[in-house]
This record gives sequence, structure tokens and C-alpha cells, in this order.
Amino acid sequence: MLEPMITAGSTPPAEPEWLTADELETWKTLNLLITTLPPALGGQLQRDSNLSFFEYYVLAVLADQPGRRVRMSLLAFLANSELSRLSHLMRRLEKRGLVRREPDPTDGRFTLAILTAAGHAEGIKAAPGHVEHVRRLIFDVLDVTEQHALRDALKKILTKLGPIC
Repeated sequence: MLEPMITAGSTPPAEPEWLTADELETWKTLNLLITTLPPALGGQLQRDSNLSFFEYYVLAVLADQPGRRVRMSLLAFLANSELSRLSHLMRRLEKRGLVRREPDPTDGRFTLAILTAAGHAEGIKAAPGHVEHVRRLIFDVLDVTEQHALRDALKKILTKLGPIC
């Protein structure tokens, strides 16, 4: 059992407000979704487009940027990735001709990630299957009211997480 260590002369910590059975069921369900959805999305992308979910997401983020280019540091933030992990991914995508990197001409201390025409085409080719899979997994099982309730609930949770999201 996980219990806090109490040393001589220390005050035992206050008892936490444990989750109710209903809250625990919700938490376990959310945790299961968090852990199973990315592999389900990634599996479809890998099978149909030979892209991992992370690769597809980086291509999609780049496609949304002005000039299809962005500083690596901002791309890491937008892709919720550490810069070192993103650098490894970019190296693999560069070998496939999907992206390129070059110094930022406005400030050479930064590196730009640039989506190539081939990378843009690859993302466009992968998008229909990905969207169909997202629709099948998420939107086909929820009516409009449930979709709005889910979105509103997720926004509330994201607000609590702060500006990192």
C-alpha cells in the first residue's frame, strides 16, 4: 500500500478527499480513452499511409502555418513534444523528403521546420482515411448534444491545465 513516510516529530499529512465510486469510474474511463485512442488512430495511419500519429500530426501542424513553415521550438510546443524528440522525427521525415530544416533568416539562432510539397501531398493523401477513422471512433457514437457536452467538459479541463495547452 502506498502510504506517506512519517518521521519522528513530523505532522501526518491531511487525509486527501478520495474519489467517490462514480468519480473513480469516470477517471478510469478517461484514462482508458487517453491510453487507447492514440494507438487506435496511429494504427490506422500506419496501415493506410505509413505514417505514425505523431508524424501525421506534425505534417498537419506545418500545413496550417503561414508559408508551411515554423520555428522548431514553436512546432515542438504545438505538437506537444520535447524538442529533442521532434528533432529525431524531423530527421526521419527529411530522409523521406517530407520536410526540410533551415536556419531562420530573421534570427539564425533558430531553425525553421518547412513542409515540402511532397510532405504536403502525403498529408493530403492521409487525411481522408484519418478523418473517416476519427468520425467512426468519436462522432458516429455521439449525438450533437453529447459532442457539445464532451467538448465543453474537455475545455473546462484544459482551462485548469493552464496555458501549456
